[in-house]
Amino acid sequence: MLLDNISRTLNQREAELLSPLSTLNVKGFRRSHEEHLEWSYRQAFSVDVDRILHALAYTRYIDKTQVFYLIENDHITHRVLHVQLVSKIARTIGRFLKLNEDLIEAISLGHDIGHTPFGHDGERFLSEICKSCGIGYFLHSVQGVQFLDRVERKGKGWNLCFQTLDGILCHDGEIHNEMLKPNPDKTFRTLEKEIAAKKTAPDTQLIPMTFEGCVVRMADTISYIGRDLEDAIRLKVIKRSDIPEDIVKILGNTNGTIVYNLVTDIIKNSFQKKYIAFSPEMSNALKKLKNFNLKYIYMNSKIKTNLNRIKELFEMLFERYLNDVENKNYSSVIFMGFLEDMSSDYTENHSKEEMVRDFIAGMTDKYFLRQCPVEMRPKIQIK
Repeated sequence: MLLDNISRTLNQREAELLSPLSTLNVKGFRRSHEEHLEWSYRQAFSVDVDRILHALAYTRYIDKTQVFYLIENDHITHRVLHVQLVSKIARTIGRFLKLNEDLIEAISLGHDIGHTPFGHDGERFLSEICKSCGIGYFLHSVQGVQFLDRVERKGKGWNLCFQTLDGILCHDGEIHNEMLKPNPDKTFRTLEKEIAAKKTAPDTQLIPMTFEGCVVRMADTISYIGRDLEDAIRLKVIKRSDIPEDIVKILGNTNGTIVYNLVTDIIKNSFQKKYIAFSPEMSNALKKLKNFNLKYIYMNSKIKTNLNRIKELFEMLFERYLNDVENKNYSSVIFMGFLEDMSSDYTENHSKEEMVRDFIAGMTDKYFLRQCPVEMRPKIQIK
């Protein structure tokens, strides 16, 4: 009774303090409402945060590539740091806009949970394989929902709130948006349709249903754009003086300054508005910086020396595990480390190709390499 009274007080305080545009915890809804009473007094999106933190896929963030892989440098950003930076930046924005910080944190911490080993390069290679196998394109946003909703807990999933899953699916941090306006009134049926659309046509643009989801999508870009610059400078891929002066004049030339300017701009242009937006000037500078990073960092041949070998290894492992599943090779790591004790709900509703996709997508960089013959493992490319 005491805890229930406290919960009601928290919900009442939330309704009084937060913006009418926010998503209150009492609005959170799940696929299944059959939950244990011991947490029933807790607020919905706070529960989602804890469930994501306890997900095995979240643990594997620690060795998932952000941009740079096969390097010997302990100060380079990995996914585990990136999602924490997104969470902090997004919650800062959300606090000034009086949005729900619990929902923002849940989406932030889960938004990249579907990433493959070796970042976007690995995602591209796995997508090519999946498309050729007839199971649709692979996208880390779709796979994030797949892990949390269908794979975790031996196929039972975490039964997260729809608003959290929607934010993860729609985060699309690589797409440039000056303004985002939520697309409300979605259901779990909408979620399935949007997943199917992305797997058929990856360029399909989805919009989050909540203001919190829109903030995370903007914060994703804010968190990586300057940080990637700092990593590239630290690794001597570029020099700070390489950043074009017209970008520096508006955004600055350090990660801290870039983050501060972008966050300040988005708060000023979104406060008490029915959208989340940058000013045109800041949006244009950010777009230019994205293009600069793409040309001189993400597509830089200096960090792509092992690209063909990694692609070859993705193809080799996919073929190996597919054969193991088809031939019921129970001594294979895909059985011993993934499919063993998996619920029938998972095994009966996924093809062999989808099972292999889920297994490989969940690997860390180091685990992936350990599955490959020593003589085929790529060498360190940057020190």
